[in-house]
Amino acid sequence: MSNKIARRDVFQRLAAVSVAVIAPGALLACSKHPNCTDAGGLSADELKVRNETAQYQDQTSDASKHCSICSLFVAPAQEGCGSCKVVKGPINPNGYCKLFVAKTPS
Repeated sequence: MSNKIARRDVFQRLAAVSVAVIAPGALLACSKHPNCTDAGGLSADELKVRNETAQYQDQTSDASKHCSICSLFVAPAQEGCGSCKVVKGPINPNGYCKLFVAKTPS
């Protein structure tokens, strides 16, 4: 009996190992949504506007109203948290607050 490994078996095992190594990282990257809840560094007044006046939420409950389509939202340079012209701190593009004003079509 020969102890040789068939070329097909080598490729199948290599493919299985590659998928096992790459898949978890790819799934984790796809599932990441920006967490824009860190309001550390804001003053008490800024926190009051963010939490009480605007009632900012990191995720909207109304799909037709979210920060990325608000006229006050300032988009980030890359993926992640943006900012707002009124509410201080990091702002999730999928977030919402009571100060929402829809962008007017150009």
